[in-house]
Amino acid sequence: MRAFHIPIPDQGMKAAIERKIDNLNKPKGALGELETLAMQVSLIQHTLSPTLSHPCHLLLGGDHGIEREGVSVSPRDVTWQQMVNFTKGGGGVNMFCRQHGFHLRIVDIGVDHDLSAVDGIIHRKIAPGTANFLHGEAMTEDQYWQSIDVGASLVDECAAEGCNIVCVGEMGIANTSPSSIWMSIFGHIPLDECIGVGAGLNNEGLLHKHEVLRTALQRFQERYPDAVEKPCTPSSARLIVRYFGGFEMVGAIGAMLRAAELGMVVMVDGFIMTACMLAASHLCPNVLHYAIFGHCGDESGHRRMLELMDARPLLRLGLRLGEGTGALCAYPIIESAVRMINEMNNFDNAHITKYF
Repeated sequence: MRAFHIPIPDQGMKAAIERKIDNLNKPKGALGELETLAMQVSLIQHTLSPTLSHPCHLLLGGDHGIEREGVSVSPRDVTWQQMVNFTKGGGGVNMFCRQHGFHLRIVDIGVDHDLSAVDGIIHRKIAPGTANFLHGEAMTEDQYWQSIDVGASLVDECAAEGCNIVCVGEMGIANTSPSSIWMSIFGHIPLDECIGVGAGLNNEGLLHKHEVLRTALQRFQERYPDAVEKPCTPSSARLIVRYFGGFEMVGAIGAMLRAAELGMVVMVDGFIMTACMLAASHLCPNVLHYAIFGHCGDESGHRRMLELMDARPLLRLGLRLGEGTGALCAYPIIESAVRMINEMNNFDNAHITKYF
């Protein structure tokens, strides 16, 4: 069992960082969210001159037992087919990683297909997909900790290469279903308000998805009535996460927690990865200090889930592809914030009268 020790970033430098930002040759606050980002990254790195080094993207693949209930318009075969496609550079995630200079790691943590002969995939398979949470827990406690450890070890590998900013994405058909249930339980929001169309369900399919997830949640509540009570304890959170989650999702949580523990910036993608960060924040609340939320997507409830964490997404592009693509699109904004604090001149050096 891995314990994460994530400190709140030291606030001792906050006044000095604020002075540096305010003394750049611009009206106070004129660069808005870039100033907020510069402050956050500087506090995380405990420096007046933050850097972004060797950005890495972890793409974790896994299948879900709940897919067998027809809650997704896409069949599970799409998971492994896309994983192979990623190794050939043909996915959206590949394009954005190339564009923004991210080192992409494609990881099979629980795909229901033998990918062992496929070059370009890191093989960390725990099992060929989770169990069907309509009938019981998706994964055992041992599998939960294995997933956490896989995600954490991947971040360790990135850190060893000099990475200080990590992005996490996923590939797993039906993973909007556990995300919706996590949102409902952790946010104390009626389940029907948390369920969306996923990869494109029609009205009939959406009604069926609602019924399946309502039944699964009801059975969980009957079995573990104390787990959904306020406040949610870390032990209850672990139960909720492993009962419904996918291997790729729990692996992402492990990666997020380890990255924060190492003092790295954690970029958060769309609905599924936001659900993972929400779950991570119930395991270790301080992880949120290290999170930058890339975008608000089209999946129903995403905006509301972001609000549960007081998160302000950088982009609203209507994306719902997953893979980490929305967060990757937001990377240049983070880079601009770091360039601002490091490269803009100040009033004194520019011989400009400071007028505030």
